[in-house]
Amino acid sequence: MPRDPRAASPVGGEVTATPPPFQTRAALAADLRRLGLGPGDMVMVHAAVSRVGRLLNGPDALIGALLDATAPGGTVLAYTDWDARYDELLDSDGRVPAEWRDHIPPFDAAASRAARENGVLAEFLRTWPGARRSGNPGASVAATGARADWITAHHPLNYGYGFGEGSPLEKLVAAGGKVLMIGAPLDTMTLLHHAEHLARVSNKRIRRIEIPFATASGTRWRMAEEFETAVPVAPGLDDDYFASVVGDFLATGQGEQGAVGDAPSTLVDAAAITAFAVGWLENRLGRAGQ
Repeated sequence: MPRDPRAASPVGGEVTATPPPFQTRAALAADLRRLGLGPGDMVMVHAAVSRVGRLLNGPDALIGALLDATAPGGTVLAYTDWDARYDELLDSDGRVPAEWRDHIPPFDAAASRAARENGVLAEFLRTWPGARRSGNPGASVAATGARADWITAHHPLNYGYGFGEGSPLEKLVAAGGKVLMIGAPLDTMTLLHHAEHLARVSNKRIRRIEIPFATASGTRWRMAEEFETAVPVAPGLDDDYFASVVGDFLATGQGEQGAVGDAPSTLVDAAAITAFAVGWLENRLGRAGQ
């Protein structure tokens, strides 16, 4: 295994540590292991790649490091969504006007780009050799590794609510997976949309949207329904309340924090933070039916 180039080296009888010009795959893998990733882990990653430092081989070095740190048997996934950008065309029923329908490229799980606001890591992971991508456009994830096929398969469509039952997020929790934030804002932790789905609170906002799908016989339009994710799921929550949930979770002593390259990073257990977030929401908004 390549040596971490940041390790101190004896020179003339003295130990020196010269800052390297790049962050390497081996160095990043060492950081990830120190943070708590290990063999067989399944981890969902959010990353502000520019905060990691200068990467030798760019974002691929970070993906390779994640695979190295979780080998053998690990799985790495990222939230992709898709780069559709036609929301402002929708009418009050969530449908696309007839004059625009032929101009919107249909969703193709194998080819449609990840949403740009999710950062470069999502698109790099989506196009990693052998990667898989789930089939619910707005809730899609890309994955590579031992259980990539399993976690991306059979992602519910239509009225299946893509962050709920049967979703990759539910599978991540069931598999004992983890969530890793590498320099990413804590309010971008996508797993908390699964907690929103599970929380028994009233007045959840619902969004309906018409989506074009690429099929062998041409474009097929389908209506989908989700709990709202562009704004808080229910009234009475701050726009960035995910950050408060994660901060309160870390304040209980759970989770690990450290650096991956130059980026301050946080690693949490998926099941633990989901349960915490469900309780957090129900405590603040009141549990429905009580």
